[in-house]
Amino acid sequence: MVSAASIVMVINMTFQIPYGIYGAVYALILSREHPGATLQATKNLIVSFSFAAVYALVGAVFFSGEPMLRLLWVLATLFLIFFALKAVSNYTAAFNFGYLVIVTIPIWDSQISAEQKAVQTLWTVGAVAFATIITTLMEFVYARLRPVNSLASAIVERLQSTASWLRSPSRGVASPSAEHQLIRLAILGTSRMRRDLLHSSYSPESTQQMGAIVALVGRLVDLGANLSGLSTEFSKTDLQRLGRLADRIEALCDDILSRRTPHQFETLEESPATTVPLLEEMEETVSLIAEVTSGSDSLPDNQPRMTRDQTPSPFFVPDAFSNPAYVRFGIRGGLAASFCYLIYNLVAWQGISTAVTTCLLTALTTIGASRQKQILRFGGAIIGGIVIGFGAQVFVLPALDSIAGFLMLFVAVSVFSAWIITSGPRLSYFGVQIAVAFYLINLQEYKFQTSLAVARDRVAGILLGLVAMWMIFDQLWGASALVAMQRSFVSTLRLLAKLMTPVAKAPGVTVEEAYRLRETISTNFEELRQQADGLMLEFGGSREHNLEARSHLLRWQLQLRIMFVTRIALLRYLLRLPGFEIPEPLLRTQEIADGQLAERLERLADRISDKVPSSLATYDTQLFVASSILYDSNSDTSIAPHSRSFLLLSSRITSLLTSLETDIVAHQSQFASVSPVRNAGRHKEPGGSLRSPPNRI
Repeated sequence: MVSAASIVMVINMTFQIPYGIYGAVYALILSREHPGATLQATKNLIVSFSFAAVYALVGAVFFSGEPMLRLLWVLATLFLIFFALKAVSNYTAAFNFGYLVIVTIPIWDSQISAEQKAVQTLWTVGAVAFATIITTLMEFVYARLRPVNSLASAIVERLQSTASWLRSPSRGVASPSAEHQLIRLAILGTSRMRRDLLHSSYSPESTQQMGAIVALVGRLVDLGANLSGLSTEFSKTDLQRLGRLADRIEALCDDILSRRTPHQFETLEESPATTVPLLEEMEETVSLIAEVTSGSDSLPDNQPRMTRDQTPSPFFVPDAFSNPAYVRFGIRGGLAASFCYLIYNLVAWQGISTAVTTCLLTALTTIGASRQKQILRFGGAIIGGIVIGFGAQVFVLPALDSIAGFLMLFVAVSVFSAWIITSGPRLSYFGVQIAVAFYLINLQEYKFQTSLAVARDRVAGILLGLVAMWMIFDQLWGASALVAMQRSFVSTLRLLAKLMTPVAKAPGVTVEEAYRLRETISTNFEELRQQADGLMLEFGGSREHNLEARSHLLRWQLQLRIMFVTRIALLRYLLRLPGFEIPEPLLRTQEIADGQLAERLERLADRISDKVPSSLATYDTQLFVASSILYDSNSDTSIAPHSRSFLLLSSRITSLLTSLETDIVAHQSQFASVSPVRNAGRHKEPGGSLRSPPNRI
């Protein structure tokens, strides 16, 4: 990231390319998932910027001659931009389009010739296109010189987390961090790895081989996450087996990193029987990982494909012109941005035009999420513009007399910004704003800045934008973050109910279907956590009530996480996968229980979303009594450990759901004043992604 931005900066300063600041910023924040994703992001950016430039030029031709028509065109354009953020299926393209149009509006309002205005508009596209092309080329160079196998890295991360947790009991000290990491990886699943494998350059034989390894590693993590949640007493023999299993897993990590074929492990047939559930399944899974690669000289190597196969999506979302929420969002954002546009033109202070950009960048669905982003933007502008920008102008830049000297300062600031950008979703946007503020001061004009007005104007513009968002955007049809949290929670309940549906009644619920549901549920969990952060920034008379409801939803989410991980492990028995065989009567009994579990989850979802105090479904506890009898009377000792693990997992789901029901009934009144989220999540497709905007400028 820093290398790409630095090269773009040096070229821009050498040839004094106009609007080089945008090129440097986009070189820093362009997608780097892999070279193919970077290439796709570059195409998306250039196309959307080109359309925006054409739109701005056409608008200038027809409306720039008459001030009143020009004003009406700008106001209508601002509404169109915010409406497109919700109505267009490709959020990134809609954002890039709106960003360039907003950037060029002050150009056409300035007192320069029409030719200069047109040239500057085209240079905004050219500077960004030039920078993104350089960034894409660098990504391919890095992929060749220093290839990073993201698939192998993800496999090793999961194996190391499992081994780390297995070692914690032998040390006699609980490791909550290791357990939390293991559960997080179990929730995350293997969807990302399977997508990387799908778009890899492995041969067909190697693809099958690596696919089996991915599936087995996911199975190992699922088993480990479920074992971590069971209250188990470990004997001395059990601790030795846990340590030996951890050694095996760490050996697998070394072999995978070195691209060696994992060596075969000795069996543990002579070891005494263990009372630890799922341990034998974990040992068997580790042995299967080694057996998958038997007969190969080394693990296959992977070079990312230049392009990714993507299914084209419609331009507009299905309900683009029928959902009134999109129109309301466009009105809210358009009014806030229009207010800022009128203010900086009425006072003839074009330097604070960043106020309109602030409205675009911080316009999110809920009040809390918007304010969270607003604070990060303002904080980044203070650190990057006032602290670093002013400090560099006063103490550093007077001593520099060449591009080489400035490059050292530029790299230092870019490294700091990139470190924060890659730290995590909560602070990523803060790092972007630090870089933007610093670049704006030092790359806006290719000369030494003797005035501090640039940084002052930028911070003042952001403040104006924040005031407009708080006074207009948040007050018109503003939705609390608690509503979004409730919606995500209800959606997760319904998806879990679908996963609990008996396999005989829902033949489509396979392991692959469970993977797709896992990805959606993981997205819901992440969205709920982000909305919980944003809710902390909402104020008013209902703040105390909302914070209390927030704590309940976060606690219930943890229980849902454990239930989901447990269900994934249980599903392997219900689908009769090799190594997970249990008696047929036990399966039939579980199918009855699954139907009741699904009904209970649906009733919980209705209870929260509709606020209807419907009676909860009763659960026949005799089902598991019968299951235990079936297990005890079974004479086939070879499947007894699997049956014992199956019963423990099944009873664990039941106890978790019972506890969740009791807690929800006791605190349902906390949601009495929350806006209804009726039928939330009923129509969400498995594997679908939520429309959460990415971190941008």
